[in-house]
Amino acid sequence: MRSAPAVLFLCLAFFANPLFAADETAASVSSSVSAVLNVTAQQFLSAAEAMPENLYSFAPPGAGFKGVRTFGEQVKHVACGNFAFFNAIEGKTPPPHCEKGGPAEASTRSELLAYLRESFAYGNKVLAAMSDKDALTRTAKGPYWGGSTRLTVAVAAVWHISDHYGQIVPYLRMNGILPPTTQQHPLAVR
Repeated sequence: MRSAPAVLFLCLAFFANPLFAADETAASVSSSVSAVLNVTAQQFLSAAEAMPENLYSFAPPGAGFKGVRTFGEQVKHVACGNFAFFNAIEGKTPPPHCEKGGPAEASTRSELLAYLRESFAYGNKVLAAMSDKDALTRTAKGPYWGGSTRLTVAVAAVWHISDHYGQIVPYLRMNGILPPTTQQHPLAVR
């Protein structure tokens, strides 16, 4: 059992840490979500940039992976999904069939990366225009978490990117590519 001073020290160390301290500036709801969106977007984008053009058609082999998206299809799906989620926040009709990549004609690595970057920029634009009141009281419409608050849809958009990042990391690793975000950490966490 830990001693009371040790527990007190751990609690103080945890709550005194700037990462866990309350923000002195009253950030808006949308800027808070945008901060996480930007980190998540950079993580996903760096992984998409790390995969060479000739491997954008890669899908994991084996019976357990039958029918999964290729790497390029994953990238296109996330980009289309970003437009869909943030269209829902604005009350616009989302692009159709994002589960299959949507209507965008992007197909090469460079086109898909441009589409992805455009989708992240659009998400930030929508978030910047969303007031705290709108985030919590206005209901988003459409199939992408429609009927929820705009804040819920924005959080779902970030979750969606993270979910697919978790799917593309094995694609990279199966091809001998260490994800760029992992490269930034000590060997112990690889």
